[in-house]
Amino acid sequence: MARHAQSSAPNQRLSGREWRAAATLLPYLWEYRWRVGIALVFLVIGKLANVGVPLVMKSVIDGLDAKTAVLAVPVALLLIYGVLRFATTLFAELRDIVFIRVAQRAIRRVALGVFRHLHSLSLRFHLERQTGGMTRDIERGSRGISQLLSYFIFSIIPVILEFALVAVVLLQRFDWRFAAVTFGAVLVYILFTVSVSEWRMGIRRRANELDSRANARAIDSLLNYETVKYFGNEEFEAKRYDENLTKYESAAVRTEASLGVLNIGQSLIIAAAVTGLMLLAAEGVAAQSFTLGDLVLVNGLLIQLYIPLNSLGMVYREIKQSLLDMERMFRLLQAEREIEDRPDARVIPPGAVTVEFENVDFGYEAERKILHGVGFRIGAGERLAVVGHSGAGKSTLARLLYRFYDVTGGSVRVGGVDIRDLKQQSLRAAIGIVPQDTVLFNDTIRYNIRYGRPEASDAEVEEAARAAHIHDFVVGLPRGYETMVGERGLKLSGGEKQRVAIARALLKNPRILIFDEATSQLDSASEKAIQAELARIAVGRTTLVVAHRLSTIMDADQILVLGQGRVLERGTHAELLALGAEYARMWALQQQQEAVREALAEA
Repeated sequence: MARHAQSSAPNQRLSGREWRAAATLLPYLWEYRWRVGIALVFLVIGKLANVGVPLVMKSVIDGLDAKTAVLAVPVALLLIYGVLRFATTLFAELRDIVFIRVAQRAIRRVALGVFRHLHSLSLRFHLERQTGGMTRDIERGSRGISQLLSYFIFSIIPVILEFALVAVVLLQRFDWRFAAVTFGAVLVYILFTVSVSEWRMGIRRRANELDSRANARAIDSLLNYETVKYFGNEEFEAKRYDENLTKYESAAVRTEASLGVLNIGQSLIIAAAVTGLMLLAAEGVAAQSFTLGDLVLVNGLLIQLYIPLNSLGMVYREIKQSLLDMERMFRLLQAEREIEDRPDARVIPPGAVTVEFENVDFGYEAERKILHGVGFRIGAGERLAVVGHSGAGKSTLARLLYRFYDVTGGSVRVGGVDIRDLKQQSLRAAIGIVPQDTVLFNDTIRYNIRYGRPEASDAEVEEAARAAHIHDFVVGLPRGYETMVGERGLKLSGGEKQRVAIARALLKNPRILIFDEATSQLDSASEKAIQAELARIAVGRTTLVVAHRLSTIMDADQILVLGQGRVLERGTHAELLALGAEYARMWALQQQQEAVREALAEA
């Protein structure tokens, strides 16, 4: 048996869940039933041509006499071999050409369904999952669909068909001993292959686990490329990766050695059966009960029967693995949505809207609360700022407003409607955000700005870039708006990324704006210019500003001071300074720091 590349190893016995996963493919086969039917017709014709080779050869040899054999045998054999070989290949290729669309359409639809479902799951699900492992599950599941369809239709069905044809020929033309030896050997072959394959799967399971672990390690390291560079830990990461690769190498060697055991056993069974049958045939020829053509026929039938059997171990393993891989992928589809639209969910009311947090309690984990009874109201077109020390729960407010999570107590209202009664798509379409940690797609600057409104024209994209004070920078680049930003925007500075994010939010033209420390990566000059622009675009929009620099929110209609998840103070800038409490202390500290920076700059 040919050696096959290392692949995933089945790590459990098949259960009803795996077969149910396979059943989900039936609608795709039914949709293209005419293609499946034509492919099966081509398959049958190809197998008939295959089995016909030894039958024709027997007739040719038995019909020859000594005077014509020298000339006719080579010519006849070559013509028959050429025609039937071409027919076998022709119909096999036609079968694949007809069937390929069925397999690819099934892969496309299932993968798209999983992709959409993953985007519909909660933020909590994605924060708790390893991206590398999840993408590998999808990759293996998609490959499993193709392999299952291919092996089942083009390996299992042909073997069954070939068994049936060979059985008919053997029982019709020879005595029962030939059929008994042939199918006895087939039974022993199948039992041996299945038992050894099951044993090998334990070894392959270990190799698969180590492969996934090494893959996850590599992806995690590359996603954190900057952090690795910051600490000069390239060799440390390489060593950790190599430790996983070394373990995988050992497991892969054991896998290949066990494959050798399987190959040797299969070859021994086949050799014993072929030898026994040829002895029976030779005995018949010697007794003149069989012709020389019968000897050729038996040999040809056995060769054609054992060729597909030769890959039985691989087919069995791959079908089982495909079912398990598909089940793992379909398990992602079974992951429940933490945030689900109610059946009677509404769209957000038209026009300018208010935002209200009413006595909101929330915790990412049940035992650790982040917000305690937080309440505030942002009037339509008003601007509310939230300040506080790190960990106070400021950014959590934006996540709750987007309904990435549901509150555990109280409610969040937009336009007077509890957001749990609104359609998520409608709610999020009305909100634009400039996050503190801007992550960009590995695409062009134009693509990343246009992501705010994919149907926007180039002129609108550039107008948004001008408003975000990044247009001049972009046009000064060699490729302008077609400049690639790199993985997660690594080719741009922090300030440049934030300005792209601002342009993206502006292009969306939302009714509610969230600035989550939107200018924290900018220098003082750029910050002042963009702050003026942000103030202009916020006019008429309900705006929530999460701020660190208090100088940027002095003109807010209302300022909240959060501390340990509670509202400590609220009021305007002047009112909070007059109060002389936490906000006043934060203001005094930042003014001192600013004075020191200015003194150092002048020195």
